[in-house]
Amino acid sequence: MAALATGGGLMRSEKAATSFQRKVPEDGGGRLAVLPGTRPSVRHGQLLLSSGLPSLDSVLGGGLAVGTLLLIEEDVYGIYSNLLFKHFLAEGIVCGHNLFIASAKEEPADILKEIPSPLLNTSIDETREEAIAMKCKEGSEESMKIAWRYQNIPKIEVTQKACSKFGHYFDLSKTMAPELIQNIKWHGFFLHEETTLCPSIKSCNMAYGYTRLLHSIQTVISQEGFDGFIPQKKQRNVLRIGIQNLGSVLWGDDICCTEDPQNIHSLTKFLYALRGLLRTSLSACIITIPAHLIQNKAIMERVTNLSDTVVGLESFIGSERETNPLYKDYHGLVHIRQIPRLNSMICDVSDMKDLAFRLKRKLLTIE
Repeated sequence: MAALATGGGLMRSEKAATSFQRKVPEDGGGRLAVLPGTRPSVRHGQLLLSSGLPSLDSVLGGGLAVGTLLLIEEDVYGIYSNLLFKHFLAEGIVCGHNLFIASAKEEPADILKEIPSPLLNTSIDETREEAIAMKCKEGSEESMKIAWRYQNIPKIEVTQKACSKFGHYFDLSKTMAPELIQNIKWHGFFLHEETTLCPSIKSCNMAYGYTRLLHSIQTVISQEGFDGFIPQKKQRNVLRIGIQNLGSVLWGDDICCTEDPQNIHSLTKFLYALRGLLRTSLSACIITIPAHLIQNKAIMERVTNLSDTVVGLESFIGSERETNPLYKDYHGLVHIRQIPRLNSMICDVSDMKDLAFRLKRKLLTIE
């Protein structure tokens, strides 16, 4: 009887397994899930990549989905938004992704020179520092043994195996080694040079800087094999697009100068076209925008609606909160304005609403 019961259980388990088994195509289906520096989302199955800040990834539901746009509302002096921008690019370099860097005030080559260095042995470094601090504070014999034990641990170097993980930490006190940057392919867009080289592109009812930038992104996506509609024979990769200080006067837009700009829909037209390119390609984009300078709030609402993920940074520099004892350990607040709903009726929203950021041991963290 026991044998019959066991056999019946096996038959039922086999039927259950086959009825829910997903058929995998023989031509290599699910290739996107093995792209370097990416992983599929557990909730909605979308391919995710890291923003370069693991603490931000956890707040956003695990990372940024490929084909989406992350909008960063700059802090007043643009210090910390620039750090997030560089973390996004640094993560791409470590993972071997292709980069497209656009700016109207800084040459892309100079931006790459200031990319922070990867810190792949974060846990060991923190343990070593804590042990040494414990030794100095207590002076006990046991704590001195612990500190000596961790002092002799060798530092982990950048290897291919270490670079394959999802999400890295970066040391803001050091710049990335040129050897790492040379291993990846990147494209630069400096508006001043583009205006000089190609002044005859039609405006398409947008500011000239936006038209030229959109044309350059479209060219890279189609010619470098990131277009999802075109079959590719070579191995797929991800394109990380970074656009700095979009909407400022340097881009030829006047939305930061007056409440009634000359072309009120210029920026929103650009974002609408850009999101269409992202949706049909293996790419993800980060944009920093001086939201505090845009006088017409209706424009900022449209910009938010045309973005997928919107994060606002509020720095304590120059404000009353800088001297407030409640915020003495932090450098500013993080406001999650919007999180996308991907293949789901709800979005991945963190339970914590009060978020702050600070520079801790040369690391930028969100707590």
